[in-house]
Amino acid sequence: MFSLKEFLHREVKPALGCTEPAAVALAVARASEELPSGEIRSIRVAVSDSVYKNGMAVVIPGTQGMRGNAIAAALGAICGRSVYGLEVLRDCNFEHVRLAKQWVQEGLVEVFCDPMKHGVYIEATITKGERWAKSLIFGEHTNFVEVIRDGVTVFRKAFWEGALNEEESLFEVMKNTTYEELLRLADDMDADDVQYVLQGVDMNMKIAEFGLQRKEDDGFCFGKRMQALVKQQGLENDLGYLIRTFCYAAADARMSGAKLPVMSSAGSGNHGITAILPVALLGKRMHKDSWTIAKALVISHLSTSFVKSRLGRLSQVCGCAIAAGAGAAAGMVFLLGGDVRKMEEAMRIVIVNTAGMICDGAKESCSLKVGTGAFEAYIAALFSMSGSKTGVVQGLLNPSIEKTVSNVAKIEQEGMCDLDKVILNILGEASLRINEW
Repeated sequence: MFSLKEFLHREVKPALGCTEPAAVALAVARASEELPSGEIRSIRVAVSDSVYKNGMAVVIPGTQGMRGNAIAAALGAICGRSVYGLEVLRDCNFEHVRLAKQWVQEGLVEVFCDPMKHGVYIEATITKGERWAKSLIFGEHTNFVEVIRDGVTVFRKAFWEGALNEEESLFEVMKNTTYEELLRLADDMDADDVQYVLQGVDMNMKIAEFGLQRKEDDGFCFGKRMQALVKQQGLENDLGYLIRTFCYAAADARMSGAKLPVMSSAGSGNHGITAILPVALLGKRMHKDSWTIAKALVISHLSTSFVKSRLGRLSQVCGCAIAAGAGAAAGMVFLLGGDVRKMEEAMRIVIVNTAGMICDGAKESCSLKVGTGAFEAYIAALFSMSGSKTGVVQGLLNPSIEKTVSNVAKIEQEGMCDLDKVILNILGEASLRINEW
């Protein structure tokens, strides 16, 4: 079993903008760093169906509203720094954006979907003059498994030698771990872990507050509109609506290209918003101390990754609602005084409630799903603590949390295996494929 610190280092980290186009930019940046400065001849990026889908329509931070994987790829070569990880485009400015748009318009940048690749797969090749370099990200958004320069392998993970079709990661370990066993890691939390996870609260609250102060025509502004509706109805003190409002605002701002990082969870910034903000808001409302709130957040992150390890890093269903919603529910049960059985109960409620919610790509309206997952997590925690019992076999529901998650994973992986193809066709018909901004 890995340690809690290993888990937090791998699964809970800052991300700027949507993680899929950020990973595209990261792959291009890493390849570009292998070559000396010079005129770009071409940037070619092959990605999986899920990466392509999630990067098609989402706004890239700092680009004045430009969307899509191609712009992200161009910026990765122009101003990206791989040392920043998923904040690779942190230094992006107006001149970088102007040049990136020019490159895309001139046909120097191509991002295409490899229908045979699934999950996280990004192969970026950049050519400068007669020289070229390639990097490959696989399995996790920052997991470089191979870097090649002019045909010579510069870096390759030993495990991947000869086979790139299986992900050996933290998730693989989790698949063979029970929920109760995984949750024991939370008992290993120390002062450094507390400080780290609370940084995530600060980050995600900051972007939520930014979202609540935006102009009405800047993004969908679901958070700001919800705040106004709640005030009109005199429901400002209702915690459920407060959770929904803040999660709407944070996700809407992030998907609209706000140049503010969020703390991600299980490889997704929107997962991080769902997993963190409801727990933090409940902890604050209950006047809990920092240590208790931090432990609840660790439980939320662990629980989110537990579900994601079964569903897959990128899935046909909405992980923000199903996985991060379940994680948030578990963390809130802890704050309310519940034990592991109560946490499992709350997670089952969220999972079977949201199981059919599909992922139709990253974009501003994802904020609706983030808000739904967060709100339902809060209700599930209250249900669980009130004595609700779902320990029966009924549809996807099973007394075992492991089996309940596996049931949803089976529906997703077998019953929805062509969903990404259908979604991509729909998005292509909407003319988002070429004119991505």
